Formats: sequence, C-alpha cells, structure tokens
Amino acid sequence: MQYVELNINVKDEEQADILTAMLSDYPFEAFESDASSLRAYIPTTEHELCRRQVSTLLEEWDISDYAFSEVEQQNWNQQWESDFEPVDVEGATPIRIRAPHHEAKEGAVDVVIAPRMSFGTGHHTTTALMSQTIAELSLKGRGLDMGCGTGVLAIVALKCGAEKMVCVDIDDWACDSCRDSVSLSGVEHKVEVRCGSTDVLRREQFDFVLANINRNILQMMLPHFAQRISEGGQLLMSGFLGEDIVHITASALECGFAVEQVKERDEWVVMVCRKE
Repeated sequence: MQYVELNINVKDEEQADILTAMLSDYPFEAFESDASSLRAYIPTTEHELCRRQVSTLLEEWDISDYAFSEVEQQNWNQQWESDFEPVDVEGATPIRIRAPHHEAKEGAVDVVIAPRMSFGTGHHTTTALMSQTIAELSLKGRGLDMGCGTGVLAIVALKCGAEKMVCVDIDDWACDSCRDSVSLSGVEHKVEVRCGSTDVLRREQFDFVLANINRNILQMMLPHFAQRISEGGQLLMSGFLGEDIVHITASALECGFAVEQVKERDEWVVMVCRKE
C-alpha cells in the first residue's frame, strides 16, 4: 500500500496533540510528533478523497505551513530503525517497548515491535497510558485488540496474564506488522490476526476488549463491543481527549457499561468500563 505524509509545522507539542486528535477523524493510520512538527500518514487512495477537507480543517486552525508528500514505502523500516528509541513505561509493572536491535531491560515486560507503517510504537501518550493500565489490571482470559496496529497492546496483555488475543485492523499493512511483532515478542502462538473491522468478529465472546482509536470510531463501535464482551468483562478505551470524556461516558452507559476508571495524561484519556 502506498502512503502520503502530511507534515505540519506546529507551535508546540500541545498543538501537535490537539491536531492528532482532530486528524484521527480521517483515515490517518500513524502519527509522529515533536516540539516543532507533526507527521501524519494516510493511504494514498484515502488521501485523494479527503485532502480538501483536511486542508480546510488546517486553515480553520490558522495553519498554513504544511505539505503533503508521497512516502517511499520500502524505506520506512530503515528510517524507523534509525530514529526509534526504546520506550520505557513506568509503573508497578515496568514495560519496555523496543525494536529488535535494542536490548531488553532487566525486570521489565519485554515488548518487541516492527511497526512498518502502523500506529503503536509506544511513543504516543495513549499507547503508553493504555499499556500501563493493562499491566495494572492484569487482564485474564481471551481478549480483543481492535485497531491493533503493531499489536503492542495485545502483546502487553499477553505478557501480563491474558491467555489468548484476537487482533483486528482494517489495514493489511498493520496486520502484517502485528504478525511480525507478536512473533518477535514470542507470543505468536497465542494470537489470531484478522484484517477487517467489526465485520470479522464472529458470534464470539471476549473477556476484555482493548480499543485505542478515536472518539468517533469508539462511539460507533461501542454497541458491537457490548455484544462481544462477556458479562462482567472489561473494555479499555483511549485515543480521545479530556473534553470528550462526557460524550464517551454517555455512549458507554447507553450500551450497558459501567465506567470504573478514568485516567488523564497530557490531555489524553484512558477509560476502563465493565459490562454490567
């Protein structure tokens, strides 16, 4: 699959985070940011359909310093390996998210990933926050990682007590990345990867669901999660900002979930719900 990079000059990391949340309403599949720029990646076919809307959005935010460019897909892994630094997630159960060429950290849960063009390197606040919460909860049984990207959250869950995981992503590039990552992390025998959306979920039940997506997609998928989570099972959601808590909470309650925990970091939120 071919990709387009949207490179935006930003004032600071806070603006980058806000724009990431806004752009998540469009089919962007990966984001990178620092203090001066935000880079967002979208399939070329999807870019052609929404370029005008994205440009209008940026203009409404008074942003004119941005550019679209084609990505040389074959160079992605090489570029990533040269730039990527391990991510250490602090907590009672420390986690290290790393590339194959980095060393494991003694005493930390070891998560090895191969991101290709997939979201989920651990550098974004939501991935680290979700990973920390998964470790704290020590989730058991069979889980679903919806919008899995690299599969980083599924790997954390398996290494912190889960038995089996189904990983789902709509993009075949992400699915390949997930297969690579679970193999590198030594949990491939516990993972089933499916390409698609809620359409690939059979009439099956899960003990828990992990979903780090965005507000609009989460609200759309909540009724499906309610059907697929066993009574008493948990739903962990992130990918939305603090200002969206009221909306996600209302949708969760409407679908029969009780909100058990809400944590916020750098304006990003993780919400833990339980199926009543």
